[in-house]
Amino acid sequence: MNDRFFSMLLFVRVGRTGSFSVAGRELGVSQPTASRIVAALEKKVGTALLIRTTRAVTLTEAGVDYLARAEVILAALDEADHEARGTGELRGILRVATSSASAVRGILPRLSSFSDHHPNLRIEFILTDQRSDLIGDAVDVALRVGPLADSTAVARKIGVIHRVLAAAPSYLEKAGVPVTPTDLQNHTVIVGPASQGLEGWAFRKNGKVVSVRMEGRFVLNGTEGATAAAVAGLGIISAGHLGCLAELQSGALVRILPDWEMGSVDVNVILPAGRVAKPSARAFADFLASEFRKLPETWGKPDVIQESTPARSGRSRLGSAEG
Repeated sequence: MNDRFFSMLLFVRVGRTGSFSVAGRELGVSQPTASRIVAALEKKVGTALLIRTTRAVTLTEAGVDYLARAEVILAALDEADHEARGTGELRGILRVATSSASAVRGILPRLSSFSDHHPNLRIEFILTDQRSDLIGDAVDVALRVGPLADSTAVARKIGVIHRVLAAAPSYLEKAGVPVTPTDLQNHTVIVGPASQGLEGWAFRKNGKVVSVRMEGRFVLNGTEGATAAAVAGLGIISAGHLGCLAELQSGALVRILPDWEMGSVDVNVILPAGRVAKPSARAFADFLASEFRKLPETWGKPDVIQESTPARSGRSRLGSAEG
């Protein structure tokens, strides 16, 4: 990439991150060098694009417009390179944002079928159970489970994840198996990211809705941690089935109240708004959609997932865990 395009790319990253240091690290130059290159770009353009203070770096009005146009140019250049090769080969860097659980459970076990076809593509994962700033973090594509907060982003629904209740056999042996949703009030609950802030769980069966107020004894801000706590016998977990499918299939966890529905959440692939998607981002979105279509439709059914056997007393003393 020549000096003009590199300076444009560097400016875009400074504008999106608000930092010369961060943008410089992303592109392999020092903070002073990054500042000098962007200053030279501003001189060539003929106007200030950034406001520099000791506390922050922000865009001028001209900088906002220039950044939007620069992103279109850079995306077009990437597209032109891709088409000129004519081989479908993807190159460069692809930044993917998702939760740790989605990466560990959904993407990484299947990634080789994509990466083997594109050996010159570097894939960087931003793993967090909090929503990433797609623009500020330079995310090219994101996988998100649950409601979408950013209505301006380009979203593509690729699947649905159902919520289930589960616990370890060791916990059920000592605490008993819940027979009805209200039995859960006598059990220990493990709360993961998806349940934090909720006052209770809602169950549906044959048109009947039962809400149970729950208070977690164990609270974890990571889905993998919540699942591990349930496997350790600490309580009952309410989680998306993908987050504990392997444990349910192996018997490390068993289903509780399988006849009651707890709802579901959509799985979406997200492309940042306001710029043309990279060829690698579009290809990765197609890959994720294809892989999710291959996942079993029989999640939660007895022939796939171990289910608990109600205790003879019919009382529930189990704890609950959420992921």
